[in-house]
Amino acid sequence: MLAFRKIRNRLGGRIRLIVSGGAPLSPEVEEFLRVTSCAFVLQGYGLTETCGLAAVAYPYEMSMVGSVGPPFVYTELRLEEVADMGYDPLAYPPRGEICVRGKSCFAGYYKNPELTNEVMVDGWFHTGDIGEMLPNGAVRIIDRKKHLIKLSQGEYVALEHLEKVYGITPIVEDIWVYGDSFKSSLVAVVVPNKEHVERWGHKNGHKNCFSSLCTLTQLQDYIICELKSTAQRNKLRGFEHIKGVIVEAKTFEGEKDLLTPTLKKKRDKFLSCYKVQIDHLYKNKS
Repeated sequence: MLAFRKIRNRLGGRIRLIVSGGAPLSPEVEEFLRVTSCAFVLQGYGLTETCGLAAVAYPYEMSMVGSVGPPFVYTELRLEEVADMGYDPLAYPPRGEICVRGKSCFAGYYKNPELTNEVMVDGWFHTGDIGEMLPNGAVRIIDRKKHLIKLSQGEYVALEHLEKVYGITPIVEDIWVYGDSFKSSLVAVVVPNKEHVERWGHKNGHKNCFSSLCTLTQLQDYIICELKSTAQRNKLRGFEHIKGVIVEAKTFEGEKDLLTPTLKKKRDKFLSCYKVQIDHLYKNKS
């Protein structure tokens, strides 16, 4: 308590509770703030459509650190299956789209009944957020159904839109874009066009086979430059630029179960498959 008195005084000297909303706090940051501020720090979850809080963690429950807690007063919450993303509320752990119902939910969008009917089904508001139900009844936000994420500085990024934009880059055969809510930049896994890569290799004096070329740092740098050119031509904002890439020689339609039968990307599978390499990319960038 004495060691952090200066920090506590900077916050007014009488602070007892800090509630965080918007972009999520990592468990490490939440615990750090609890210690240094000498106050309870907890996270809440809500949207404009829920008129504020839909869920909030308990101050005294350390097991809720890293989550947004259980449903708020007068609010019901349930998880709905999202089959094409592999989320099942009846599996363990239960995962699915967060749906909210309660007295605080909005009646609908002004003069937009079509959008209202799209998100309101039988009185349940479909948030588009993917949550995981923890054993203690708290909810942890793990994904977006529409793949709209918020980076650490508060900018929203539409991942599928960026994949379409970057997908027109001549050297790109396929691409998966990823953003971590605790980071300020985007990275991607790129399957390059074989003919384009081999021409690049020949031009730069590399006689390696395609798979070996894909391991070269020079090729990674070249792909990032090409992606940057695409971003500039399409007037993407700075935080939508890809800052690091993993070059994958094999197509996504392999044995890794990365795609649905209709060839949609299973984003959770991609993350689990490339997590070590993604962490390495972010570590080298920091």
